[in-house]
Amino acid sequence: MGKLILIDGNSIANRAFYALPLLTNEKGIYTNAVYGFAMMLNNVLENEKPDHVLVAFDAGKTTFRHQTFKGYKGGRQKTPSELSEQFPFIRELLDAYDIPHYELKDYEADDIIGTLAKKAEQDKLETIIITGDRDLTQLASEQTTVYITRKGITDMEKKHT
Repeated sequence: MGKLILIDGNSIANRAFYALPLLTNEKGIYTNAVYGFAMMLNNVLENEKPDHVLVAFDAGKTTFRHQTFKGYKGGRQKTPSELSEQFPFIRELLDAYDIPHYELKDYEADDIIGTLAKKAEQDKLETIIITGDRDLTQLASEQTTVYITRKGITDMEKKHT
């Protein structure tokens, strides 16, 4: 039985961004989310030693849910530009680690993670989901553990059945 880690890229980048003060490099490019993401990633890889890892990202601002419910996530604040400009660098970081990342038009990272977690259960893989989104705790099972980010960039709470 292998071990799969599924990471909610948007959620972890968001956590990293807000957990650290705004940092910039010598060119004035914001780097706090990239740095925090790297720290979380290193921590998870070192502690869990997975056989497979995938990072899922939201593909855009709208999903199939917006067609059904116009007010879906209507109260959510706009992503700060200081964070959104770091996403390409987070993807570059993942490429450097040779970690696949995936996004699908009209879907959220949660949808991708949920689908892959259920498939992994069928394939008898131990699965760990890393997210800040408590909605994903519904995926917790004997084979699937959900780590919810709490405070800072390394404090996580385990949810499993």
